[in-house]
Amino acid sequence: MRLSTVILPDRRWSEGGRESWQRAEELGFHTAYTYDHLSWRTFRDGPWFGAIPTLTAAAGVTSRMRLGTLVTSPNFRHPVTLAKELISLDDISGGRITLGVGAGGSGFDATALLREGQAPWTPRERADRFAEFVPLLDRLLTEDVVTAEGEHYAAHEVRNIPGCVQRPRLPFAVAATGPRGMRLAARHGQAWVTTGDPKIYETGTPEQSRAAIAGQIERLGAICAEAGRDVAELPKVMLTGFTPDRPLDSFDAFVDFAGSHAELGIDEIVVHWPIADSIFAADVAVFEKIAAEGLAQLS
Repeated sequence: MRLSTVILPDRRWSEGGRESWQRAEELGFHTAYTYDHLSWRTFRDGPWFGAIPTLTAAAGVTSRMRLGTLVTSPNFRHPVTLAKELISLDDISGGRITLGVGAGGSGFDATALLREGQAPWTPRERADRFAEFVPLLDRLLTEDVVTAEGEHYAAHEVRNIPGCVQRPRLPFAVAATGPRGMRLAARHGQAWVTTGDPKIYETGTPEQSRAAIAGQIERLGAICAEAGRDVAELPKVMLTGFTPDRPLDSFDAFVDFAGSHAELGIDEIVVHWPIADSIFAADVAVFEKIAAEGLAQLS
C-alpha cells in the first residue's frame, strides 16, 4: 500500500505554499495531489490558486515525489488545452505527473462559466462529456497529430510534439462510482479513485462505508472483466475525508483504517494536508507520525 496526500492550493507560495510541498516529500509521501477547482465549498471566499501553476511550482522544489490532480474534470477544462498543459507539466517535473480525472460535480466549477439564465449540466450531461473527454485526452497525449469531432469536443490537426516524458503518456487515475465512469477507468485508467459512498458520509457508519466500497470494487471487477482487463492490475485509490471514518484522529485510528481498507483491495490511501479551522483540521504531529510510520504498522 502507498500513502499520499492532497495539498489544497489555498496559500500563497511565499506564505507556506512552497514549504508544504517540500515537507510532503521529506515525509515520504508517494504522491502529493491538489484539487483542480476554480473554488471549492467552504473555501470559496478565501485564497485559492490554480492547480496547474501550483503543480508546476511544486515540480521545481521537489525531485522524487509524484505530483498530480485529484481531480480534473470537464467542468471548466477542454481536452486540447489541458493536454498541452499536461505535456508541459510532465516535462518540467521529469515525468512525475499523474492526472486524476473525474466527471465533475454541481459545485462552483459547474456554474462559473455559465451565461445568465443558463442551466448547469445535469449528471447525465456531465457523464456524456466525461465519456468524450477521457478518450480524446488519451489520444491527444499519445499521438503527435489528432483530428477528432464529437458531440461536445473537437480537435483539428492538433500537434502535441514531443509528447509526454512518461510513455505512452502520463497515467490517468479515473474517479468513478457509476458504471459509465468505471468503464472509462477499465479502458483508459492506470488507477481507479473512490471517495466512498456519499450517501453514507454524514449518517452512515464506518462498517457501512466499507461495505459500500467493497461493492464498488466488486462492480469494478465485473466491468474490467467485460473489458478484458484483470481488476487486480488496476490500482485502487481511496481519497479520505468523505466517509464516516476519522483516520487522522490518532495514529491508531489511521492504522485501523488503512488495514481495513487494504483488506478491501485499496492500494493507495490519500489523506488531506491539515488545514486549521476547516473540515481538514488535524493535529500536525499526529499527521506527520502517520506519514512517517503509519504504513509500517501494516507489514
